Amino acid sequence: MTSTIPETENLNIRQCQHRDLDGIERLLLQGESSGDVPNRGEQQSQQLRRWFGLLKGLSLFPNPFQHALSTYVAEQDGQVRGMIQVSPCNRIRTTWRVEQVVLQEQQPGAVNQPCPTEVGSQLLRYCLQNIWEARTWMVEVNVNDKTVLGLCRQNGFQSLAQITYWELSQELLKTLAEREPDLPNLLPVSNADASLLHQLDTVSMPPLLRQVYDRHIADFRNSFLHGAMDGLKHWFNHTEVVDGYVFEPQRKAAIGYFAVQLSRDGSKPHEAQLTVHPAYTWLYPELVAQMARITQASAAQPLRLTSTDYQPEREEYFEQIGATQTEHTLLMSRSVWHKLREAKPLENLQLTEVLQGLQAGRKPVPSRFMRLESAQNVPPSGLPVDLRVDLRHESANSKRAAGKKTPEGTQRSAGNTGSVAEDPRG
Repeated sequence: MTSTIPETENLNIRQCQHRDLDGIERLLLQGESSGDVPNRGEQQSQQLRRWFGLLKGLSLFPNPFQHALSTYVAEQDGQVRGMIQVSPCNRIRTTWRVEQVVLQEQQPGAVNQPCPTEVGSQLLRYCLQNIWEARTWMVEVNVNDKTVLGLCRQNGFQSLAQITYWELSQELLKTLAEREPDLPNLLPVSNADASLLHQLDTVSMPPLLRQVYDRHIADFRNSFLHGAMDGLKHWFNHTEVVDGYVFEPQRKAAIGYFAVQLSRDGSKPHEAQLTVHPAYTWLYPELVAQMARITQASAAQPLRLTSTDYQPEREEYFEQIGATQTEHTLLMSRSVWHKLREAKPLENLQLTEVLQGLQAGRKPVPSRFMRLESAQNVPPSGLPVDLRVDLRHESANSKRAAGKKTPEGTQRSAGNTGSVAEDPRG
């Protein structure tokens, strides 16, 4: 991983501590809210102060919320110059998400103040290099936030999808709730339905996003500790979650899912998550009507949903019913390959060390070659049995060939042998 941005001197990047909360709050509250880039700094600062002690304790031992406080700060001369917050997107922690990057604005006339782009790049590189579990990184950036958008592109992030945030007003929700939704197979969600929800999530997104998210069946199950922590979180934030899914009995598959987070005290809008099978887009009016009826039992607040550019039917339906677009973001990602450090530098390796495995175990001893004639009479004991037999056959064939070349000499020697043999009988 390379970058053309030089490292700033005296800039220390470390994990967030309690003494950094004031500096982080100052960064989150800098600048006023604008219509282009929403500023939620005050709400984020309050949540960080409220949950810092508990999340810091949970980060000390393995548990589902061990990485919930993965926040790092860039400090220079005792001042917090930037902050980055990351979190895993799946249970096996192969995909991580950059939740937010907050940088100190360049002050005119300031001495020895680093450039915000340099601070942000070093924060990103620190996370990419030190979190070894992550193979893919994701970030969602507002399209009008040119600073963070350019920072992500400069560090290798590429666009995946465009996300649009929609808001359904209270009057619109009241109108949609008057219609009875046609959902005969609407069932509550439990851990036994994890495989069905995983299959629905897989088929509802393109292959590239499916590979980036890298979700498995375990991501749709909730353990006892996870459920207890979620309940405690909803109790503190005065929220409640209602979810369900639509089951198709013929295909034995889930074709629609929704989850609504209700604000019981009316301090913030309701939020909903909606997933629909691409072949059952007629479920959009039914599921939205069901969520509108659920919100009527809680505080009167608008409902917020999202849509992506690969879901044209959802965007068309939201425009048809009169929903309002509130924000446009860009989903970006990049992959990371961690280089393993060599135990011994390759430059110091000698040729004898490289070819050590090819060298002989002991010094070779020269031996004499055995001639063919000696091999015919006394075959060496070390030769295989098949080789001995071949040598015998070869010697017999050579004798036959020699007899055919001198037939007269052979008959003459045979006659002499016969005459000598007859003398004793005479």
